[in-house]
Amino acid sequence: MNTSIPTGAREQLFGSLRTANLAFQQLYPGDRPERQPVHTVYGGANLFRSDLARSLGERALETFQTYAPDFLSFGRIFHLNGSGQFNAESKAEHIAKEYEALPPEEKRRHPARLSYEVYGKVIRKLQHEAVEDFRIDFEDGYGNRANEEEDATAVSAAQEVAKGMAAGTLPPFIGIRIKPFTEEMKERGLRTLDLFVSTLVKETGGKLPDNFVVMLPKVTIPEQPATLAALFDLLESELQLPAGSLKMEMMVETTQSIMSIEGTNPLYKFIEAGRGRCIAMHFGTYDYTASAGITARYQEMDHPVCDFAHHMTKVALAHTGIWLSDGATNTMPIGPHRGELTEAQQEENRQVVHRAWKKGYDHIRHSLWNGFYQGWDLNPAQLPMRYTAVFAFFLESYEDAVDRLKTFVEKAARATLIGDVFDDAATGQGLLNFFLKALNSGAITEEEVLRTGLTLDEIRGRSFKKILENRAR
Repeated sequence: MNTSIPTGAREQLFGSLRTANLAFQQLYPGDRPERQPVHTVYGGANLFRSDLARSLGERALETFQTYAPDFLSFGRIFHLNGSGQFNAESKAEHIAKEYEALPPEEKRRHPARLSYEVYGKVIRKLQHEAVEDFRIDFEDGYGNRANEEEDATAVSAAQEVAKGMAAGTLPPFIGIRIKPFTEEMKERGLRTLDLFVSTLVKETGGKLPDNFVVMLPKVTIPEQPATLAALFDLLESELQLPAGSLKMEMMVETTQSIMSIEGTNPLYKFIEAGRGRCIAMHFGTYDYTASAGITARYQEMDHPVCDFAHHMTKVALAHTGIWLSDGATNTMPIGPHRGELTEAQQEENRQVVHRAWKKGYDHIRHSLWNGFYQGWDLNPAQLPMRYTAVFAFFLESYEDAVDRLKTFVEKAARATLIGDVFDDAATGQGLLNFFLKALNSGAITEEEVLRTGLTLDEIRGRSFKKILENRAR
């Protein structure tokens, strides 16, 4: 049937539209398929050692087993679903045997399920990979020291990283945080970067660790990441590193990072200035709240000014492939008493640790609820609450999500096969994203993903639309 619009005019219109559509797709390619760490541990550069990740894991596990000796007490500390049905007289060993003897369907309805499953997953995580990401800190965690001292620390920290590479003791992700490229600190930041990378490359024979990144803090103008990208070009050329091998992260720590003087959000301009080098944007809770005029007592991760910054960051960078990370809880789960303790002192230590754990747990859950799946940890005693929050967040919704996604795929596939209209792909994509994030975090296994009826290839393809298209063939 002939249409009113001439073929040539239609082709001209669609040609322009195609150009614009493709340009949009380049700006918003979607989430990256690589694994994103669920946290980053920051530690002073002067304290870094090649086996630090292992020792932090040992300390985290010791703290966990001391203050959460069984899954019932663990569930009560974090108020996990079902934990209220057990009291202090309930015997964990007895209930564990009862639970393990049940068939799968009955396990899913058992009140101890979440506490038991999360507790086991946290222990295994702390035993095998307690630290996913570590940032060797030359900024707030290191402070301002004599130039000669920071020079020496940059060299020694690089040598320790090289030892860790050789011994296989580094965490899966690692990097350094240099001082900001403000007018006062730019020379010091550049010098530390140069010394660290040059020493590392010399020690390793021209290699960088896997997933190595340089964190640029307190970014306020595009010229700062642009300068870091230009320095990366020079370092790669001088050290004969592959072009593009040095990557950066940036930190949102000031109100000017959220709203420029022109009244616009500048974050994507910061990303553009990095010329493809930037892979993540991290939030600095305490610097940002201070920048917003919040007094110290109320500088918390769940303060409304942080929520505003999070949503602005998400809106600015969603679907660009840039990872987003929340900040840290600065209330440490460390008891006040040391050495030989009385029962009263032991109890006070327990209460302090449990309160700090629950506070951090609530903060992390708040971040996850806001769609931030990574955050900071500052002490090994915080690692148990990190993994508890992440694993519980996904596991408590797992059964419902399995049923919903399985039904959703079947319904969508039938609609596609009979030529019907299926216009709720966004819901399907949201369900798919749940399993991608849960699998990435270690909350669920590959076997548990397969209960959805999808294959691992379909899950890792990250596109609900493509799943439907392939199944309709």
